[in-house]
Amino acid sequence: MMAGVAGVEEVGAEWQDPDPASTPTWALALTPAPASTPSLSLASDSLQALQDLTGDGGVRKEKLCPGSGQPVPPSASVAVKYSGYLGNWNKPFCSNGNSKYPRLMKLGKDITLCGLEIGLLSMRKGEAALFILAPEYAYGQRGCPPFIPPNTTVLFKVEVLDFIDSEECDTFFELTCEQQDRVPLETVLKVAATEREFGNYFFYKQHFKIAKDRYKRALSILGRRSSSKAEQSQINASKLLLFLNLSLTYLKLERADQALKYGELALEMDQRNAKALFRCGQACLHMREYSKSQDFLTRAQCIQPFNSDINNELKKLARYNKEYMELEKEMCCQMFDPVNSYG
Repeated sequence: MMAGVAGVEEVGAEWQDPDPASTPTWALALTPAPASTPSLSLASDSLQALQDLTGDGGVRKEKLCPGSGQPVPPSASVAVKYSGYLGNWNKPFCSNGNSKYPRLMKLGKDITLCGLEIGLLSMRKGEAALFILAPEYAYGQRGCPPFIPPNTTVLFKVEVLDFIDSEECDTFFELTCEQQDRVPLETVLKVAATEREFGNYFFYKQHFKIAKDRYKRALSILGRRSSSKAEQSQINASKLLLFLNLSLTYLKLERADQALKYGELALEMDQRNAKALFRCGQACLHMREYSKSQDFLTRAQCIQPFNSDINNELKKLARYNKEYMELEKEMCCQMFDPVNSYG
């Protein structure tokens, strides 16, 4: 089968919708942990072998599973799974281990335990680790009643699922509009791509309104015109991805009119884009404009004749159209039957 057309751009080729998930609360809110969390044991001799990240023993690390790529940068927004433990490590005082899509947290803003932030900066995507945090790097002399006693050493088990480096985004959106216009196109495209990454993340968490806003934020900085044909082509390529994502997101929001709008904007840039044709066909089907839906989907099928999602949508259209015609026929019969009954 050729490349899929139903997924979010550059997130994956999957055609099925993501599983629904709830949004967890960060560890510092002390979310009660599930009762089924397995116990941990950490012998005193293993504490000697832990990596000392701070030089004073305040934050010590044991790597459980290696990650890949670059370490988490200081400006990143991270998605992690975590469990926090006290004393004998048998029962966590907080955990989001059951969450499939943990929320993104901005380093330096959403994570207020300095020891945990130090630990995260030592990790890579996919890595899992244990961290022992001394009180001065965790909850301090006062603790956090009633969960954390005063002067308590805590352990966190952490897995980095993903992160997005938003340093250039943060810097760019702090500029005035005039200053933004003077930023090199290469940087603008990077900022737009990062905003699209954020949108994709929220889309797969099923936070479609937030995803829509991030896609539109990316579009808002791509309005500049370039005298260079090559640069304009780069701008258009970035906008095309956003138009397609917005079309799909509006379908999820049950705003078929907006889905059609952005699908048609994508087609203005690429008339033979199968995803854009598919989106427009879906939108018209939602609006019961069966003839227009047939036109869009047939054109998409001509480009990708073996695409199962396009073919299934055409079957759905045929079924809906048949039901509609049968209903019309029944309504007509009901209109004329009383007349016929009087001879």
